[in-house]
Amino acid sequence: MAEMKNLAKQTAIYGVSSIMGKFLNWCLVPLYTYVLTNSAEYGIVTNLYAWTALLLVILTYGMETGFFRFANKDQENAGDVYSSVLCCVGSTSTLFALLGVAFSPAIADLLGYSKHPEFISMLCVIVAMDAFGCIPFAYLRFQNRPIRFAILKLAMILVNIAANIFFLVICPKIQASHPEWISWFYDESYGVGYVFISNLISTVFVTCMLLPQILKAKLKIDSSLLKQILKYSFPLLILGVAGIMNQSLDKIIFPYLIPDREVADAQLGIYGACFKIAMVMMMFTQAFRYAYEPFIFAQNKGGDKKNEYADAMKFFIIFSFLIFLGMIFYLDILKHLIRSDYWEGLRVVPIILISYLFQGIFFNLSLWYKLTDKTQYGAYFSIIGLIITLLVNVLFVPKYGYMASAAASLCCFFVITVISYCFGQKYYPINYDFKSILIYALVTALFFAIHTFSPAEGALRYVQDTILLLLFLALIIKRDLPLKALPVVGKYFR
Repeated sequence: MAEMKNLAKQTAIYGVSSIMGKFLNWCLVPLYTYVLTNSAEYGIVTNLYAWTALLLVILTYGMETGFFRFANKDQENAGDVYSSVLCCVGSTSTLFALLGVAFSPAIADLLGYSKHPEFISMLCVIVAMDAFGCIPFAYLRFQNRPIRFAILKLAMILVNIAANIFFLVICPKIQASHPEWISWFYDESYGVGYVFISNLISTVFVTCMLLPQILKAKLKIDSSLLKQILKYSFPLLILGVAGIMNQSLDKIIFPYLIPDREVADAQLGIYGACFKIAMVMMMFTQAFRYAYEPFIFAQNKGGDKKNEYADAMKFFIIFSFLIFLGMIFYLDILKHLIRSDYWEGLRVVPIILISYLFQGIFFNLSLWYKLTDKTQYGAYFSIIGLIITLLVNVLFVPKYGYMASAAASLCCFFVITVISYCFGQKYYPINYDFKSILIYALVTALFFAIHTFSPAEGALRYVQDTILLLLFLALIIKRDLPLKALPVVGKYFR
């Protein structure tokens, strides 16, 4: 029981810090859309950060998980495992950074940023340092130090936000009144470049803060041990690359699918900003994952808990529908988070929200191959999804623009969700409550249709949508979650 309480405590700390961090980063979206000159500049941010997400997975090549596996397997030699992994990842990250800086002009030409090769240099250094930093962060988790882990993660994000505000908001105001104060380092025309400078500052900051953990490593590699770790970690690289590509591929290849690069960057900026609005659903999915994965493995120790897994799926879907309706009903308010010239892309939000819903269902279904040790199926499904994402984008983006990218994401996660369910029922059958799920899906579709086709406008429309949302909540309380069942406050409804 004590171990489970400790697990729950650490899960809460890691989960809250992660969600808070994503929320704080999400808060930068309004800043960028209002401050950057046009959507094309935000398109550059969207494209290059999609590349960094992919490169980060490649540069860590599963070694974070490999460290946990071998450090826990032989705790007496955990220091050797840590040193070997840190030195290995540090070496490859340093090599990548040096090559990236050296060949930044050529890479910038290839990616369409020939005027700013320094963007590539900065991002190569950032992603190399982030990849290296993953291992000291993993070491903190291994040492059961979630508070320091959370503080450093949040401090990094806060430094990034502070630097962005300084360069994009404060400096232009100083430039207008006292340009001589900042002329030695600030160039108003540099614009989007300060986004990357801010990121570089925050990355250097957190790397310095990790020095106590970094210096605990010995400057040596146990070659025999490292071979075992690499053999274990390499398949995770394949799975990781396929997984991140399902989320980032559309933003990586988008500029190459539309002939006019300026138009492509502008459309990608609009798509990226509206995609971020829908990330509230992703934050809910992420929070659920932090709580759910420890839950399924803990429950599995007590025998057959398939009813609990089925309930978890049902409640995840129910509350996802609630978030979907809430965001759609009040999208006219949420849209003010971004500048008005981005609003044309708001039509992708419902598609992206449903895509995140299926992404969460797919994660829920993944328990069958995790509990039956058939994790190779996760890689198969991710690769299938990657192929679908690539084909839909290549075939339809030239004609339909970012709408095709949103549809590609939805198609990807819908198909691999269906496939995973079919295989799961073969190897680990669970009797999901499809009757309840179907009822909530139909009610959601009905309320969405009422909202979409209703002639109500202004305040009357908000009253109508609020009533619909309250009716949905009443349905949840009536059918599946009576108020008396709630923790803490439930006693007042008995």
